[in-house]
Amino acid sequence: MNYTNNLLSSLPTNFNQDDATPLWFNKADNAWQLTATTMVGMQSVPGLVILYGSMVKKKWAVNSAFMALYAFAAVLLCWVLWAHNMSFGTKLTPFVGRPGFAMTPSILNQYEGYFVPKADYVYFQFVFAAITVILLAGSLLGRMNFYAWMLFVPMWLTFSYSVGAFSIWASQGFLEKHIIDYAGGFVIHLSSGVAGFIAAYWVGPRQAHDRQHFPPNNIIHMLGGAGFLWLGWTGFNGGSPFAANEIASLAILNTHVCTATSLLIWVSLDMIVYKKSSVIGAVQGMITGLVCITPGAGIVEPWAAVLMGASSGSIPWYTMMVLHKKSPFFQSVDDTLGVFHTHAVAGVLGGLLSGIFAKPNLLRMMYRSSLYGPGLLYCILDGNLHNGLRQMWYQILGALFIIVWNVGATSLICHSISKIVDLRMKEEDLDIGDDAVHGEEAYALWGDGEKTPATIRRHLRIPSICRWQK
Repeated sequence: MNYTNNLLSSLPTNFNQDDATPLWFNKADNAWQLTATTMVGMQSVPGLVILYGSMVKKKWAVNSAFMALYAFAAVLLCWVLWAHNMSFGTKLTPFVGRPGFAMTPSILNQYEGYFVPKADYVYFQFVFAAITVILLAGSLLGRMNFYAWMLFVPMWLTFSYSVGAFSIWASQGFLEKHIIDYAGGFVIHLSSGVAGFIAAYWVGPRQAHDRQHFPPNNIIHMLGGAGFLWLGWTGFNGGSPFAANEIASLAILNTHVCTATSLLIWVSLDMIVYKKSSVIGAVQGMITGLVCITPGAGIVEPWAAVLMGASSGSIPWYTMMVLHKKSPFFQSVDDTLGVFHTHAVAGVLGGLLSGIFAKPNLLRMMYRSSLYGPGLLYCILDGNLHNGLRQMWYQILGALFIIVWNVGATSLICHSISKIVDLRMKEEDLDIGDDAVHGEEAYALWGDGEKTPATIRRHLRIPSICRWQK
């Protein structure tokens, strides 16, 4: 009996190799990866379904929630049929992979040196792709034609998201060896923020009275959806190493520290400037913290996560609460939930700060290549300013690439769809809301836009016992 057989025979029986447990297979990594993937999936369904359905005006609750649910299902089919290979498959161009079916017999093979099967990787990257499209939808709530949305989802996934994912994350992408983007500050959040803003421009604004008065229909449910989003980010950043290791632990801790800091800073600024603590503001601050830490969660120290949280709670607050109200540019585009500020601004901020705070030994633990970083701060401390500035240049280049590509691709997609169906609902449907679009309403209450008969006839029935008899 050789050494390997002797070693295996001394292990507990649950570690023994069999047909379903190859020698390369790590049960702990696999269990954590499936758990993390499920947590990220629950950020979208039910997380963003609840958040969108409750954060909008009552007459748009069903439509907003359904946009998220539809996108989740549509992206999954597109992902396994062609988009996964476009994002992570064989190189077709420096920007995108060759389209192909992901669920081949190799789906259970070891994936690129990780101790999990390819099936784990395909599913994990799907939930990333799905939440990106759903985040984008936050800019379009309250007026986009649902049929146009049904076309937009697969087209944007194919021609925009896949390009960003392949270019920055795929092993053959032209920016993969240069840009630090741990879990999607650029690929997911910057792209969704920019694409949402551009799509909002092409779709057009909500009705004037909706834009001026758009209160959440259920703040308690909104907090529930936000809770799914926050806690689900444990899987978002904790699952990115594809191993139950120290980087995953650090990423999870940094995620929550940064988020809590950002939320408290945002609420503090609301109280200082507006003299009230806003629940909606707290949710926005939570989101910007989650977004900002994403590109650096596993490669920065906890003290850096605190600084990133302070930045994400203040800079996006300023762009949303001050600059947005003063700028004709921002006022000209109706970004319903402010996705540009919470995701594009916070995503760029996180990407740049990751380029500053990325620690050398953490980069070596996370990535097999030594080409990344280190961060500008550590380069200055080591007297190697040139390498730090080079990394910052790559971070800026990555952000510019995502911005330019999404502006162009999203514009072309919207223009193409507009030749088939209207991007914006008809005015009479905008007056009514969910009942006109889906024939359904969120609450069995009268008085907020549903269809009503032209005349209301009331028939008073008098009980026979009370009638006057001759």
